[in-house]
Amino acid sequence: MRTIISIIILNWNGKHHMKDCLDSVLSQSLSDFEVIVVDNGSKDASQDYIKDNYPQVKLVCLNQNYGFCKGNNEGIKVANGEYIVLLNNDTLVEKDWLNNLYKCMMSEPDLGFCASKIVSYYNRDSIDAAGDGFSICGAGFKRGYLDDASIYMKDEYVFGACAGAAMYKKQMLDEIGLLDEDFFVAYEDSDLSFRAQLAGYKCKFSSEAIVYHKINSTLGKLSDFYVFYGHRNAEYVYFKNMPTRLIYRTFFRHLAYVIIAGFYFTYKGKGLTFIKAKIDFLKNFNEVLVKRRNIQNNRKVSDEYIWNILEKKWLRTRLKGK
Repeated sequence: MRTIISIIILNWNGKHHMKDCLDSVLSQSLSDFEVIVVDNGSKDASQDYIKDNYPQVKLVCLNQNYGFCKGNNEGIKVANGEYIVLLNNDTLVEKDWLNNLYKCMMSEPDLGFCASKIVSYYNRDSIDAAGDGFSICGAGFKRGYLDDASIYMKDEYVFGACAGAAMYKKQMLDEIGLLDEDFFVAYEDSDLSFRAQLAGYKCKFSSEAIVYHKINSTLGKLSDFYVFYGHRNAEYVYFKNMPTRLIYRTFFRHLAYVIIAGFYFTYKGKGLTFIKAKIDFLKNFNEVLVKRRNIQNNRKVSDEYIWNILEKKWLRTRLKGK
Protein backbone atom coordinates (compact mmCIF):
# COMPACT_ATOMS: atom_id res chain seq x y z
CA MET A 1 0.00 0.00 0.00
CA ARG A 2 1.37 3.40 -0.98
CA THR A 3 2.15 5.77 1.86
CA ILE A 4 0.36 9.10 1.46
CA ILE A 5 3.10 11.28 2.98
CA SER A 6 6.86 10.97 3.34
CA ILE A 7 8.46 13.22 5.98
CA ILE A 8 12.14 13.84 5.29
CA ILE A 9 14.32 15.18 8.10
CA LEU A 10 17.88 16.15 7.24
CA ASN A 11 20.44 15.81 10.01
CA TRP A 12 24.03 16.94 10.37
CA ASN A 13 25.55 16.61 13.84
CA GLY A 14 22.11 17.28 15.30
CA LYS A 15 21.79 14.41 17.76
CA HIS A 16 20.83 16.92 20.48
CA HIS A 17 17.81 17.99 18.37
CA MET A 18 16.52 14.56 17.37
CA LYS A 19 14.47 13.60 20.45
CA ASP A 20 12.31 16.74 20.35
CA CYS A 21 11.87 16.47 16.62
CA LEU A 22 11.24 12.74 16.19
CA ASP A 23 9.07 12.32 19.30
CA SER A 24 6.75 15.09 18.09
CA VAL A 25 6.67 13.80 14.50
CA LEU A 26 5.94 10.22 15.53
CA SER A 27 3.08 11.41 17.77
CA GLN A 28 1.06 12.96 14.94
CA SER A 29 -2.71 12.57 14.85
CA LEU A 30 -2.51 11.65 11.16
CA SER A 31 -1.12 8.13 10.85
CA ASP A 32 -0.46 7.36 7.18
CA PHE A 33 3.10 8.60 6.78
CA GLU A 34 6.69 7.44 6.79
CA VAL A 35 9.65 9.18 8.35
CA ILE A 36 13.01 9.30 6.59
CA VAL A 37 16.06 10.76 8.31
CA VAL A 38 18.91 11.58 5.97
CA ASP A 39 22.17 11.85 7.88
CA ASN A 40 24.72 14.09 6.17
CA GLY A 41 27.86 12.34 7.45
CA SER A 42 27.41 13.26 11.13
CA LYS A 43 30.29 12.73 13.57
CA ASP A 44 28.24 13.00 16.78
CA ALA A 45 26.80 9.44 16.91
CA SER A 46 23.48 10.64 15.46
CA GLN A 47 23.18 7.52 13.30
CA ASP A 48 23.59 5.10 16.23
CA TYR A 49 21.18 7.15 18.34
CA ILE A 50 18.46 6.97 15.69
CA LYS A 51 19.01 3.26 15.03
CA ASP A 52 18.83 2.43 18.74
CA ASN A 53 15.88 4.63 19.68
CA TYR A 54 13.75 4.98 16.53
CA PRO A 55 13.76 1.66 14.63
CA GLN A 56 10.56 2.67 12.79
CA VAL A 57 12.44 5.50 11.07
CA LYS A 58 14.06 4.87 7.68
CA LEU A 59 17.66 6.05 8.00
CA VAL A 60 19.67 7.09 4.95
CA CYS A 61 23.36 7.50 5.81
CA LEU A 62 25.54 9.66 3.56
CA ASN A 63 29.32 9.55 3.78
CA GLN A 64 29.83 13.32 4.09
CA ASN A 65 27.97 16.60 4.42
CA TYR A 66 26.43 17.18 0.99
CA GLY A 67 24.44 20.21 2.12
CA PHE A 68 20.74 20.87 2.46
CA CYS A 69 19.85 20.39 -1.19
CA LYS A 70 21.51 17.11 -2.08
CA GLY A 71 20.78 15.70 1.37
CA ASN A 72 17.05 16.29 1.03
CA ASN A 73 17.07 15.15 -2.60
CA GLU A 74 18.54 11.81 -1.53
CA GLY A 75 15.63 11.44 0.86
CA ILE A 76 13.09 12.32 -1.81
CA LYS A 77 14.56 9.67 -4.12
CA VAL A 78 13.80 6.86 -1.64
CA ALA A 79 10.44 8.26 -0.49
CA ASN A 80 7.21 6.37 -1.17
CA GLY A 81 4.77 9.21 -0.57
CA GLU A 82 2.49 11.03 -2.96
CA TYR A 83 3.32 14.10 -0.86
CA ILE A 84 6.78 15.05 0.35
CA VAL A 85 7.30 16.96 3.58
CA LEU A 86 10.67 18.55 4.31
CA LEU A 87 11.27 19.29 7.99
CA ASN A 88 14.30 20.75 9.75
CA ASN A 89 15.74 18.65 12.55
CA ASP A 90 15.83 21.62 14.95
CA THR A 91 12.03 21.74 15.19
CA LEU A 92 9.18 20.49 17.33
CA VAL A 93 5.75 20.12 15.73
CA GLU A 94 2.27 20.25 17.22
CA LYS A 95 0.23 17.06 17.31
CA ASP A 96 -2.09 18.10 14.45
CA TRP A 97 0.62 19.76 12.37
CA LEU A 98 0.74 17.13 9.63
CA ASN A 99 -3.03 16.68 9.46
CA ASN A 100 -3.57 20.44 9.13
CA LEU A 101 -0.86 20.72 6.48
CA TYR A 102 -2.43 17.87 4.51
CA LYS A 103 -5.93 19.38 4.81
CA CYS A 104 -4.57 22.64 3.47
CA MET A 105 -3.06 20.82 0.50
CA MET A 106 -6.36 19.11 -0.21
CA SER A 107 -8.34 22.36 -0.06
CA GLU A 108 -7.49 23.57 -3.58
CA PRO A 109 -6.86 21.48 -6.71
CA ASP A 110 -4.20 23.82 -8.13
CA LEU A 111 -1.96 23.74 -5.06
CA GLY A 112 1.46 22.25 -5.56
CA PHE A 113 2.87 23.01 -2.13
CA CYS A 114 1.91 24.32 1.31
CA ALA A 115 3.73 26.28 3.99
CA SER A 116 3.64 25.63 7.72
CA LYS A 117 3.24 28.32 10.35
CA ILE A 118 6.77 28.39 11.77
CA VAL A 119 7.19 30.18 15.08
CA SER A 120 10.18 30.65 17.36
CA TYR A 121 10.87 27.71 19.66
CA TYR A 122 12.10 30.15 22.30
CA ASN A 123 9.42 32.85 21.92
CA ARG A 124 6.22 31.20 20.80
CA ASP A 125 4.44 34.48 20.21
CA SER A 126 6.93 35.37 17.45
CA ILE A 127 6.78 34.28 13.80
CA ASP A 128 9.81 32.83 12.06
CA ALA A 129 8.03 32.29 8.73
CA ALA A 130 4.37 32.37 7.65
CA GLY A 131 5.29 31.22 4.18
CA ASP A 132 7.90 32.89 1.99
CA GLY A 133 7.70 35.96 -0.18
CA PHE A 134 9.73 37.35 -3.07
CA SER A 135 10.10 41.07 -3.60
CA ILE A 136 10.48 43.35 -6.58
CA CYS A 137 14.12 43.91 -5.55
CA GLY A 138 14.69 40.30 -6.58
CA ALA A 139 15.19 38.75 -3.15
CA GLY A 140 13.34 36.16 -1.13
CA PHE A 141 12.24 36.77 2.44
CA LYS A 142 10.42 35.11 5.30
CA ARG A 143 6.87 36.36 5.38
CA GLY A 144 5.96 37.74 8.82
CA TYR A 145 9.45 37.38 10.26
CA LEU A 146 9.46 38.59 13.91
CA ASP A 147 5.78 39.58 13.73
CA ASP A 148 3.31 38.56 16.42
CA ALA A 149 2.10 35.04 15.65
CA SER A 150 -1.52 36.06 16.33
CA ILE A 151 -1.55 38.14 13.12
CA TYR A 152 -1.37 35.06 10.90
CA MET A 153 -4.58 33.20 11.72
CA LYS A 154 -6.01 32.41 8.28
CA ASP A 155 -4.99 30.19 5.40
CA GLU A 156 -4.04 32.18 2.31
CA TYR A 157 -2.08 32.07 -0.92
CA VAL A 158 1.59 32.98 -0.58
CA PHE A 159 4.52 33.10 -2.96
CA GLY A 160 6.29 30.11 -1.49
CA ALA A 161 7.17 27.89 1.46
CA CYS A 162 10.18 27.71 3.74
CA ALA A 163 11.65 24.24 3.10
CA GLY A 164 12.26 23.86 6.83
CA ALA A 165 8.62 22.76 7.19
CA ALA A 166 6.76 22.43 3.88
CA MET A 167 4.66 19.93 1.95
CA TYR A 168 5.10 19.34 -1.80
CA LYS A 169 3.19 17.27 -4.31
CA LYS A 170 5.57 14.60 -5.58
CA GLN A 171 3.98 15.04 -9.02
CA MET A 172 5.04 18.69 -8.99
CA LEU A 173 8.62 17.85 -8.02
CA ASP A 174 8.76 15.27 -10.79
CA GLU A 175 7.80 18.01 -13.25
CA ILE A 176 9.88 20.98 -12.11
CA GLY A 177 12.83 19.14 -10.58
CA LEU A 178 14.14 18.76 -7.04
CA LEU A 179 16.20 21.22 -5.02
CA ASP A 180 19.05 22.70 -7.05
CA GLU A 181 22.16 21.04 -5.65
CA ASP A 182 24.42 23.85 -6.88
CA PHE A 183 22.92 25.97 -4.08
CA PHE A 184 24.25 23.61 -1.36
CA VAL A 185 22.28 25.54 1.28
CA ALA A 186 20.27 28.80 1.56
CA TYR A 187 17.64 30.24 -0.81
CA GLU A 188 17.06 26.82 -2.33
CA ASP A 189 13.45 27.04 -1.17
CA SER A 190 12.98 30.44 -2.84
CA ASP A 191 14.30 28.92 -6.05
CA LEU A 192 11.99 25.91 -5.80
CA SER A 193 9.01 28.15 -5.01
CA PHE A 194 9.75 30.42 -7.98
CA ARG A 195 10.10 27.45 -10.36
CA ALA A 196 6.81 26.06 -9.06
CA GLN A 197 5.00 29.36 -9.57
CA LEU A 198 6.37 29.67 -13.11
CA ALA A 199 5.07 26.17 -13.85
CA GLY A 200 1.57 27.13 -12.71
CA TYR A 201 1.55 25.63 -9.20
CA LYS A 202 0.25 27.71 -6.31
CA CYS A 203 1.29 27.72 -2.67
CA LYS A 204 -0.92 28.14 0.38
CA PHE A 205 -0.02 29.03 3.96
CA SER A 206 -1.59 26.74 6.59
CA SER A 207 -2.23 28.81 9.71
CA GLU A 208 -2.93 25.74 11.86
CA ALA A 209 0.09 23.64 10.82
CA ILE A 210 2.31 24.89 13.64
CA VAL A 211 6.04 24.21 13.94
CA TYR A 212 8.42 25.49 16.62
CA HIS A 213 11.87 26.27 15.22
CA LYS A 214 15.18 26.76 17.04
CA ILE A 215 16.09 29.67 14.76
CA ASN A 216 19.65 29.86 13.37
CA SER A 217 20.81 26.88 15.42
CA THR A 218 22.66 25.38 12.44
CA LEU A 219 24.00 28.13 10.18
CA GLY A 220 24.34 31.12 12.45
CA LYS A 221 22.87 34.44 11.35
CA LEU A 222 26.13 36.22 10.46
CA SER A 223 28.53 33.34 9.92
CA ASP A 224 30.77 33.48 6.84
CA PHE A 225 28.99 30.31 5.69
CA TYR A 226 25.56 31.95 5.90
CA VAL A 227 26.65 35.20 4.24
CA PHE A 228 28.48 33.49 1.37
CA TYR A 229 25.82 30.98 0.39
CA GLY A 230 22.91 33.29 1.11
CA HIS A 231 24.16 36.14 -1.06
CA ARG A 232 25.59 34.03 -3.85
CA ASN A 233 22.39 32.02 -4.06
CA ALA A 234 20.19 35.12 -4.00
CA GLU A 235 21.67 35.95 -7.41
CA TYR A 236 21.07 32.39 -8.61
CA VAL A 237 17.37 32.68 -7.77
CA TYR A 238 16.90 36.07 -9.40
CA PHE A 239 18.72 35.37 -12.64
CA LYS A 240 17.38 31.82 -13.05
CA ASN A 241 13.74 32.64 -12.52
CA MET A 242 12.78 36.26 -13.05
CA PRO A 243 11.10 36.64 -16.48
CA THR A 244 13.08 38.82 -18.89
CA ARG A 245 10.59 41.68 -19.01
CA LEU A 246 10.47 41.72 -15.23
CA ILE A 247 14.27 41.86 -15.01
CA TYR A 248 14.06 45.10 -16.99
CA ARG A 249 11.40 46.25 -14.53
CA THR A 250 13.22 45.23 -11.34
CA PHE A 251 16.94 45.34 -12.08
CA PHE A 252 17.70 48.77 -10.62
CA ARG A 253 15.88 47.87 -7.42
CA HIS A 254 17.87 44.64 -7.32
CA LEU A 255 21.10 46.58 -7.82
CA ALA A 256 20.13 48.97 -5.02
CA TYR A 257 19.46 46.00 -2.75
CA VAL A 258 22.90 44.52 -3.53
CA ILE A 259 24.62 47.84 -2.79
CA ILE A 260 22.73 48.31 0.49
CA ALA A 261 23.52 44.73 1.52
CA GLY A 262 27.18 45.25 0.62
CA PHE A 263 27.43 48.27 2.93
CA TYR A 264 25.63 46.40 5.70
CA PHE A 265 27.91 43.36 5.60
CA THR A 266 31.00 45.56 5.35
CA TYR A 267 29.84 47.32 8.53
CA LYS A 268 29.42 43.89 10.17
CA GLY A 269 32.92 42.83 9.16
CA LYS A 270 31.70 40.45 6.43
CA GLY A 271 32.36 42.62 3.38
CA LEU A 272 35.02 40.34 1.89
CA THR A 273 32.77 37.29 2.27
CA PHE A 274 29.94 39.19 0.58
CA ILE A 275 32.19 40.14 -2.36
CA LYS A 276 33.42 36.55 -2.70
CA ALA A 277 29.79 35.41 -2.91
CA LYS A 278 29.08 37.74 -5.82
CA ILE A 279 32.29 36.76 -7.60
CA ASP A 280 31.43 33.09 -7.28
CA PHE A 281 28.03 33.80 -8.80
CA LEU A 282 29.67 35.50 -11.77
CA LYS A 283 32.00 32.51 -12.26
CA ASN A 284 28.94 30.28 -12.58
CA PHE A 285 26.84 32.70 -14.62
CA ASN A 286 26.89 30.62 -17.83
CA GLU A 287 25.53 27.59 -15.97
CA VAL A 288 22.81 29.79 -14.49
CA LEU A 289 21.83 30.94 -18.00
CA VAL A 290 21.49 27.33 -19.20
CA LYS A 291 19.11 26.59 -16.33
CA ARG A 292 17.29 29.86 -16.97
CA ARG A 293 16.57 28.97 -20.60
CA ASN A 294 15.02 25.67 -19.59
CA ILE A 295 12.88 27.24 -16.86
CA GLN A 296 11.65 30.14 -18.99
CA ASN A 297 10.93 27.93 -22.01
CA ASN A 298 8.66 25.75 -19.89
CA ARG A 299 6.84 28.36 -17.85
CA LYS A 300 3.06 28.43 -17.98
CA VAL A 301 2.12 31.75 -16.39
CA SER A 302 2.26 35.34 -17.61
CA ASP A 303 4.64 38.10 -16.60
CA GLU A 304 1.68 39.92 -15.10
CA TYR A 305 0.83 36.96 -12.86
CA ILE A 306 4.38 36.89 -11.49
CA TRP A 307 4.42 40.67 -11.02
CA ASN A 308 1.18 40.51 -9.05
CA ILE A 309 2.55 37.97 -6.54
CA LEU A 310 5.79 39.88 -5.89
CA GLU A 311 6.02 41.99 -2.73
CA LYS A 312 6.16 45.68 -3.67
CA LYS A 313 7.39 47.05 -0.30
CA TRP A 314 10.84 45.60 -0.89
CA LEU A 315 12.93 47.79 1.40
CA ARG A 316 10.85 46.98 4.48
CA THR A 317 11.19 43.23 3.91
CA ARG A 318 14.98 43.52 3.63
CA LEU A 319 15.35 45.66 6.75
CA LYS A 320 13.56 42.96 8.74
CA GLY A 321 15.97 40.30 7.42
CA LYS A 322 15.57 36.86 5.88
